[in-house]
Amino acid sequence: MQLTELYKKNRDKWWGLPLFLPTLLLPLARCANTFTRIDGGIVALYYLPLALLLSFMLFFGWEALPGIVLGIWLVIGQGMSAPEKVGIIFHFLIPIVLSWGGYRVFAPRRSHISYGTDRLMTQRLFWQVFFPASIFQLLLLFSVFFGILPARISPAGTGPLTLHSLINYQSMLVGCLTGVPLCYLLIRIIRNPLHVRAFISQLRLQIDRKVTAAEMVVWSMLLLLIMGLLLIPTANAASIFTTNYTLSLLLPVMLWGSMRFGYRLMSLIWTIVLIVSIHFYYRYMPVYPSYSNQLAITSSSYLVFSFIVVYMAMLATQQRSIHARVRRMAFIDPVVQMPNLWALSRKLAATPWSVLCFLRVPELEVLGRHYGMMVRIQYKQNLGKWLEPELLPGESVYQLSGHDLVIRLNTEGHESRIQAIDAHIKKFRFVWDGMPLQPNVGVSYCHVRSPVMQLPMLLGELSTIANLSLVTGSPESLQHRNAMHLQQRLRDKIMMMNHLQLALEHGKFQLMAQPIVGIRGDSYHEVLLRLEGEDGQLIAPDDFLPVAHEFGLSSRIDLWVLDNTLRFMDQHRDALAGLRLSINISPSSACGSRFPKTVEEHLKRHNIQGWQVIFELTESQSLSHPEQASQNMEQLRALGCRIAIDDFGTGYASYARLKKVSADILKIDGSFIRNLLSSSLDYQIVSSICHLARMKNMQVVAEYVETAEIRDAALGLGIDYLQGFCIGKPEPLEDLAAEQKDKPASGRDIW
Repeated sequence: MQLTELYKKNRDKWWGLPLFLPTLLLPLARCANTFTRIDGGIVALYYLPLALLLSFMLFFGWEALPGIVLGIWLVIGQGMSAPEKVGIIFHFLIPIVLSWGGYRVFAPRRSHISYGTDRLMTQRLFWQVFFPASIFQLLLLFSVFFGILPARISPAGTGPLTLHSLINYQSMLVGCLTGVPLCYLLIRIIRNPLHVRAFISQLRLQIDRKVTAAEMVVWSMLLLLIMGLLLIPTANAASIFTTNYTLSLLLPVMLWGSMRFGYRLMSLIWTIVLIVSIHFYYRYMPVYPSYSNQLAITSSSYLVFSFIVVYMAMLATQQRSIHARVRRMAFIDPVVQMPNLWALSRKLAATPWSVLCFLRVPELEVLGRHYGMMVRIQYKQNLGKWLEPELLPGESVYQLSGHDLVIRLNTEGHESRIQAIDAHIKKFRFVWDGMPLQPNVGVSYCHVRSPVMQLPMLLGELSTIANLSLVTGSPESLQHRNAMHLQQRLRDKIMMMNHLQLALEHGKFQLMAQPIVGIRGDSYHEVLLRLEGEDGQLIAPDDFLPVAHEFGLSSRIDLWVLDNTLRFMDQHRDALAGLRLSINISPSSACGSRFPKTVEEHLKRHNIQGWQVIFELTESQSLSHPEQASQNMEQLRALGCRIAIDDFGTGYASYARLKKVSADILKIDGSFIRNLLSSSLDYQIVSSICHLARMKNMQVVAEYVETAEIRDAALGLGIDYLQGFCIGKPEPLEDLAAEQKDKPASGRDIW
């Protein structure tokens, strides 16, 4: 153990691996070299020592210099005189040090040498291939010019513009392009043999997922066949497949591998194939007239093929990596950074049986309004991390929109585990700005079988059951809570929502009018909305308005009623002079900041006076922004419109709100009027409401006046207006124009 720690501590020092490895590896690199003789001179077809020494410099930095000098002195300079050895050392050190320094300046944060990414491709090609090979070749030409080459190296034909120089230069480029990544990988493995596992893992990740074993076998056999044809000894009756023509057949095969198998595997295979094919060049390039020209062309093919194979492998790998990253991002919520609904759907499809555990935290909406959206985001993130110890491998927490989360669990013992998860959630504390928060979490669950059809609908059912869990304080099972009834109710809601949208688009609503008669002889009508059913029947607002409110269609319906009501008043202004109509508005419209402006625009468009319109706001419905609603009501009153509070007495703290409300008319809910004669308590409540309304100068309307006895009792209490079947039933709005002459008679009979 002590020796291992000592080795790890000193292996990168100049007296450690950097000192001995160059001397040990340079003989292997020299074995990969390939030289040949043309026109009385020696040229290199492949030269690896320069790439090896540059890799040492790139890996160890300045610590590698003593070992590089020692390796050149003992291996490359073997058999040379001391001055010649010094010259060779500087011949190598100058391009190596300059290339390393330039690369470290222009790529200071990246030490990897592989060309697996295109971001630093230009820097690597220049500083690891073009620059060292060019400087090395210039120094070689300089040595030839001044005659300082070692005696054993023939200077014949080594001028700057000869085939010898061209072939040598191309061999340096090919050696650096393929050799630097290979030597760098070899150094990393020697320094840490465990890097082999990481390399193999990365190699597997880069292979296209669609690659099959059969494809790899076919590709390997084809590659071996071409290599076999290349290495067949040249015969007198040679065919085109035993010449350097076969070398060109390597390119499409290697491009196939580059596109399918990734950069790491193909760069390694291509380097080995290239070294072997160059080393045995004489098998497919026999000596014949113009042999030197053909050798220069073949040497350029080595360079061009290497660049194409490396570059295409890099591009294909990068493309697959980007595609995989995009796929991962598609399954991760970009804000909360948790798996989303798509990820859940994919996991459910891959698992035969699963358990969905739905977490609903409705208080997050209130916390988000007061403390901002970040409190909701961080709460979900922290809750997800809090639940991780309770999850088994393969289980996860998934992000849903709003304030919901869902957990996918395995089915084994899920009921007891859900109880444990619920207890674990109750222990969770979220601290925001130094303040601990513990909103209630509703938990519901169900087991499902793949494939899960209509997953959003199922989650909606779980959400409903989770609301019940908030009341009971314990997890609730969807299967135990009449799931079929919930599914049918949810389907009915979806169908009604679609029906409402079509009705808004095609005007499939009908406006009704019910008279509201005053004791002083004045009267007006309340506009009532009906929805036309598929078979022609009229659907009451109690059946569709809750759905409209839930799906955010209330404001659109209010605008449709407002526009069509004012258009009717404009079209019949001569026949119905002085007509006053009352229009119901939803809380979403009452709290909308642009609603008064919209009303003003519609009044001007249809040339209707403000006093002709009364807006009724239901007192029992909650207002999300009561301050904005109160401000809107004042602006409507400034336009001349009157404001009525509908169904007064059914909401919470009605008397307390009566002290603050600013309205013109108070409509007492029919539940009190209906029992006016049979319940003394209801009679006293109505009496007190009338008394308080008169103190605030508000007129009172009694709803649901169904009989003459109730009418007389309401008149006895001093109620200003009466509404109900005893007074008049709702009729189509269009009938008002036809019945204008009968309207005074109907008004006289009620007294």
